[in-house]
Amino acid sequence: QVQLVESGGGFVQAGGSLRLSCAASGTIFSIDDMGWYRRTPGNQRELVAIIISGGSTAYADSVKGRFTITRDTANNTVYLQMNNLKPDDTALYYCKANGRVTRNREFISWGQGTRVTVSS
Repeated sequence: QVQLVESGGGFVQAGGSLRLSCAASGTIFSIDDMGWYRRTPGNQRELVAIIISGGSTAYADSVKGRFTITRDTANNTVYLQMNNLKPDDTALYYCKANGRVTRNREFISWGQGTRVTVSS
C-alpha cells in the first residue's frame, strides 16, 4: 500500500558526488522514519543513514562526514547526498520507510533499489 521509488544512482569516479532520492506514495497516515541501506557486492546489507520524524539522524561510521540525509516531510521524500565517494561505496542502495497507513495500522516498505558504482 505504500510504494517507495528511488532515483539518482549511477556511475561516478572516486571523489565525486551523487544525490539519491526516495519518494513514498500510497495510503500514508504518517511516516516515523526513513532511511537508506545498501547491499554491497559481497552481499552484505548495512544501514547507511536514517532520519526520524523529529529530524534526528544517524549514520554508519563509514559514511560520516561524507553523506547527508535530509527529508521533505510535506512530500514524503528522503534524500541522500553522497560526497567524496569511494569505491567501497559501490552497492545497491535501498530506501526504507516505517510508518502508519491508519492510526492503528503500521507499515514497513522497501524500495526496489538504485545502483551506485564508484570507480577508482
